[in-house]
Formats: sequence, C-alpha cells, structure tokens
Amino acid sequence: MSVPPATAPIPAGTRIGHVHLKVSDLQRALDFYCGVLGFELQQMYGKQAAFVSAGGYHHHIGLNTWESAGGQPPPPGATGLYHVAILYPTRADLGNALKRLAANNVQLDGAADHGVSEALYLHDPDMNGVELYWDKPEAEWPRNADGSIAMTTQRLDLNGLVNTRHEMESA
Repeated sequence: MSVPPATAPIPAGTRIGHVHLKVSDLQRALDFYCGVLGFELQQMYGKQAAFVSAGGYHHHIGLNTWESAGGQPPPPGATGLYHVAILYPTRADLGNALKRLAANNVQLDGAADHGVSEALYLHDPDMNGVELYWDKPEAEWPRNADGSIAMTTQRLDLNGLVNTRHEMESA
C-alpha cells in the first residue's frame, strides 16, 4: 500500500480535541462516562446531548441521541469508529481507572503493553470501543535500528498496573 505524498505535513502540535458519540440512551451514557470513568458533566444541550470533560475543559466527549435514540450498535463488519482513545497523564492514573472499571463490573475486551504505551480496551454501553491508555516517556519507546518506532503488542501486567503508586512516576 502506498501513501499519497502530502504537500506539507500536518503541524507537530496538532491534537485531536474531542469526539462526539451517538448513543441510544443519554442517561445510560452519562452513568458510564461520568459515573464509571469519572468525567465531569459540563453542559446539557436540551435532553438530547451532553458534554463531558476532565478538568473543566469545555468538552472532551459529546454524547448525543440526535440520530440514535433507542438505536442499535452497528453490526459486525460495518464501518465506523473503532474506538475513542482516552489518554491518562500517568500510569498510576490508568491504574486507578482500572480499579474504577473493576468496582463497576465493567469487562475488559483486552489489555496490552505496546512498548510506547499501556492500554485497556473495553466498550461503553452502546458498544462504542473505548481505549484507556497512558504514554510511556518517549526516551523509553522501543526503536528499530533506523530510529523508527517499533511498537509491539505484549501482555499487560494488570496487577502491576493497579498497584502503581503516583510517587514512582515523579521520581
């Protein structure tokens, strides 16, 4: 597969700022994103949409039922969003997220150490894929001989993740 050349690369500081998810039941989605994951409700937009965030930002996730109230998830084999990835600042924060998931009986679909990051994979109540992850320090990323990133998919030690302490990350 070849990649068409760009006239200029996208700026290095570019970030993906937020995602809007179609959900079938707004309250159920809020129970998951706020009650389980810990996002804060920033604003309701009528009875069909809500905006949630971490740390008071206007919104990281928009949840809406504009076209999906009472709807069903897409069938397997359909196109669409594979998952939304939520970046945690530290390994300990990701460990705390894992504790919250366990306390709320949320099943993981998978967990992996990718060399550059550690990730938990799950689905929200509407079967939207969710990745919770933290990035390892760039100096620790595995590299190929030519300097390119050598991502992997290895088993993630969930017990070690849960037992990570904050002070270890600031050392």
